[in-house]
Amino acid sequence: MLEKIDLSKKLSKKQFEAEMPALERRLYDLEKACWDAGIPSVIVFEGWDAAGKGSTVNHLTQHLEPRGFRLYPIRGPRTMEQHLPWLWRFWVKLPNYGQMAIFDRSWYGRVLVERVEKLVAPKLWKRAYQDIVDFEHTIADDGYVIMKFFLHISKKEQGRRFRRLERDPLESWHVQKEDWKHHKHYEEYLEAIEAMLERTQTEWGPWTVVEATDRCWTRHKVFSTIVARLERTLVERGKPLPQAQPEAKPGRRRHA
Repeated sequence: MLEKIDLSKKLSKKQFEAEMPALERRLYDLEKACWDAGIPSVIVFEGWDAAGKGSTVNHLTQHLEPRGFRLYPIRGPRTMEQHLPWLWRFWVKLPNYGQMAIFDRSWYGRVLVERVEKLVAPKLWKRAYQDIVDFEHTIADDGYVIMKFFLHISKKEQGRRFRRLERDPLESWHVQKEDWKHHKHYEEYLEAIEAMLERTQTEWGPWTVVEATDRCWTRHKVFSTIVARLERTLVERGKPLPQAQPEAKPGRRRHA
């Protein structure tokens, strides 16, 4: 699947600056409309190290009403969490009806880093595919909108970004030894990612692979995908779409 992705896709800065303000305003209004309609949503970000997950999530959250979402940067399970069912720590982070949860990495770590780095037994990560599908099906049946993004870059591009970060004294801390270790095993991760996309692609939890070489293209695709999905959900559930709002004046911000 991923070998067919055109990673050269770009969006000019001029087009980005012309189109993004309308997408940002629309997303803000849709967040409010989903709040009023009691529709919860879950947005998952996975992707290669240095693919731009953090900066994309940051851009996204800057244009949302802060009272309507929660952001969860996911790391490895803590000691207590290791003594509970493995999905427990994600169940407790699900948003209230009408709200949004954004996961910077997620339950897919079980079939990615935990698989490749051999942090869990093979029988556990193999069983996790069905666990994940069941988990997402359950919350979708309860009305949750699930949007999953995988930010994709080539091995060459990843290495270039690592080296660029290391040359910057203020950014070099982002690149650790384990990042280069993961880079060395790019092909193994690629195999795990392909399996993840194939085995967890569902009608209720579809994946969107984002060509993440160009930052403008990445952010535009993420925003436009979320906007389209929330609009479609509101229509399908018989809820009114928000009216298009005029461009906000500089220095003023609308509140939900």
